[in-house]
Amino acid sequence: MAFKLNRLSKEPISEINVTPFVDVMLVLLIIFMVTAPLLTVGVQVDLPESSADSLPEEAEPLTLSINSKGEIFIQEAKVEFDNIIVKVLAVSKNRTDTRIYVRGDKTINYGRVLEIMGLLSGSGFTKVALISEPLKQR
Repeated sequence: MAFKLNRLSKEPISEINVTPFVDVMLVLLIIFMVTAPLLTVGVQVDLPESSADSLPEEAEPLTLSINSKGEIFIQEAKVEFDNIIVKVLAVSKNRTDTRIYVRGDKTINYGRVLEIMGLLSGSGFTKVALISEPLKQR
């Protein structure tokens, strides 16, 4: 707190200096703006490119990723093939209308991605979709 003397009444006026507070808040804002895009999905997958338009997102979808080693992840948690449906049902709270995005590495066998999509569709999930990178302009 800074104390100043009032020129007319000669008594101190107490004021809070908010400049350091504003400086700290601006630095925090910049940090969050830089780190927020990096927090999407932590599994490294090299997605294939596509010229299709991106889909609008109403709610956060459930993401199932298959990396180049063939390991399967629900969000960021590694899952065995036999436990996929049980885990997806648990995460989606037994709602089969949950939107599920399948992210398959472009080096993985296409049959493996279709096998997992078929397993999800066969278990009653109606909103299963593939994810790809937007086509880069050459």
